[in-house]
Amino acid sequence: MEIKQKKKLKLHGFNNLTKSLSFNMYDFSYARTLEDRRGYISYIDEEYNAERLSKILISVSDIIGANILNVSTQDYDPQGASVTILISEGHETIPQTKKEDVVVHLDKSHITAHTYPEVHPEDGICTFRADIEVSTCGQISPLKALNYLIHSFYADVMTIDYRVRGFTRDVNGKKIFIDHKINSIQNYIIKTTRNAYQWVDVNVYQEKIFHTKAMLKRFKLDNYLFGASKKDLLPAEKDRVKKLLKREMAEVFYGQLMNKI
Repeated sequence: MEIKQKKKLKLHGFNNLTKSLSFNMYDFSYARTLEDRRGYISYIDEEYNAERLSKILISVSDIIGANILNVSTQDYDPQGASVTILISEGHETIPQTKKEDVVVHLDKSHITAHTYPEVHPEDGICTFRADIEVSTCGQISPLKALNYLIHSFYADVMTIDYRVRGFTRDVNGKKIFIDHKINSIQNYIIKTTRNAYQWVDVNVYQEKIFHTKAMLKRFKLDNYLFGASKKDLLPAEKDRVKKLLKREMAEVFYGQLMNKI
């Protein structure tokens, strides 16, 4: 159930609480041939290049109400891309940036994105990871952009961390170590998304540390084949590929090796 927020706090001076959101997503595929595996890497590099990532992060800045000070992007050879944005509260005109080089700078805050596509050299399992970090100071909260991020990547597995650090003071001088209600990151995720995934929470409330991870419940083999379809595979190969994919997903979700799935 989503948490209803209380009235806005009246503070003495600047709200210097630091709120950091780490969003890591994983996408899995099976590429049957060497050509298909190369094609998968090319597809990911095109679909999530620095230009596309910068558009996503600029949208995140807009959603949380942040002002972009600078944008920096970089596409890598042979694969992968990075974007960094510096932000502050408020809005300004977004500076012009080159397509191949983007960095976004924020005053006291930042947003970054990095991608990591890779292919197993023998099994043909392809794993794409994207890491998004949103760190803010003041009243703006990165949690506002969480649902947008989730729907920007169509993740099979997600790990999400949120932490609040530092303190601020109210008008009477009383220290405030968190300025919003939260007992789980899932409080800020829409119901349809929560229902589509299996979730595990690990929270340390007294330290203002919140962690959740999710794995997609529904598994349809055709959604995980790159360069082929289920009808192209023999029954034994279908079973083998399904087991490989499910093991890869489970190992990433649980953070440990799995011998049997």
